[in-house]
Amino acid sequence: MNDTTDQATAATDADLDVETAGETARAVIDNVQRVIVGNDEVIEHLVTALLGGGHVLLEDVPGVGKTMLARSIAESFDCSFSRVQFTPDLLPADITGANVYDQKDGEFEFRPGPVFANVVLGDEINRAPPKTQAALLEAMEEEQVSVDGRTRAVPDPFVVIATQNSVERERTYELPAAELDRFMLKLRLGYPSEDEETTVIDRAVGGHAIDDIEPVARAEDLRAARAATARIEVGDAVQSYVTRLASHTREHAQLGASPRGSIALVRAAQGRALLDSRSYVVPDDVQAAAPVVLPHRMRAEPGGADAAELVARALEAVPVEG
Repeated sequence: MNDTTDQATAATDADLDVETAGETARAVIDNVQRVIVGNDEVIEHLVTALLGGGHVLLEDVPGVGKTMLARSIAESFDCSFSRVQFTPDLLPADITGANVYDQKDGEFEFRPGPVFANVVLGDEINRAPPKTQAALLEAMEEEQVSVDGRTRAVPDPFVVIATQNSVERERTYELPAAELDRFMLKLRLGYPSEDEETTVIDRAVGGHAIDDIEPVARAEDLRAARAATARIEVGDAVQSYVTRLASHTREHAQLGASPRGSIALVRAAQGRALLDSRSYVVPDDVQAAAPVVLPHRMRAEPGGADAAELVARALEAVPVEG
């Protein structure tokens, strides 16, 4: 780390003020942008999810940089990282770990799976059957894993960044609603512009920027930044606004946003406030986060507007002041 980075990541487990925590978050964003061309808004959303203690689902066509984005985030933190390549034959124990009999000692020994890392990349999560996908549910919600009747805590901080193939539907499995609801955000990258793609090609000649990326923050920094994010004030008016947005989606969709979705929206808004080094949430934070926090939790009426459009309509229809 250089001197500037050291100043931005000098946090420990002690309390961080909002300004210092914001500097840490912005240092991570700048670092990721060295690898990922364009998609600045997507990168910001992903970092707000990390600050809010949430998990992220990246869905798009193959080859647009989903895995590279997840790796760039992970490489920006000096913490434990694991990658799980989801396949149809992957078993739950391949994720959580299992008790293995040690013939030498005559005892069973627990061998932890890749879920026991600070940052877990679940690559093409929808290629594995629902039973295997469900192995992540307990860890994502309760930050613990139960194997053979014993519960073990996952590392702190803990975040799952999953990618999803949106093209080969006949060779994939749908993510259950309960699992989708545990992802704070669902993001799409999209194709780059011609200029951005030219830059991507130029950076890839002779190597890739991901090979040169260095950590700019530590696990302790992320813990402290999350604590600072949680302390950001969410006034009664903003809480009421979030509640009314969620209620609007329930009135106009087959399945509206859940209370967990409302909480996720508040936490994502707190993360956005921290990026601006602001100690309180404003309605603009909520409005910026809602399009990536709410739609994947919803199910539109058959033949009606899709979930993203329903959220856009809710933002137009629901007044900030109740």
